Amino acid sequence: MEADGAKSKKDFRHKIAICKKEAKETKHWLRMISKANPQKKMECRRLWQEAQELTLIFSAILLSKMKKNFDI
Repeated sequence: MEADGAKSKKDFRHKIAICKKEAKETKHWLRMISKANPQKKMECRRLWQEAQELTLIFSAILLSKMKKNFDI
């Protein structure tokens, strides 16, 4: 929602980059939770995979915007 309300293309890219960073940070914390609470390992694994998919989606959005801007 935040990126949809961006004021410019640059602002959109910046907000998507923040989303990607947040997804990566979520993966880090899920690994930490899994280590600290082995009984939560399967749930953390499922959530980690979802965060990974979001990371890949945000990466693809950023890459496509870069290609579009540089006519690659």
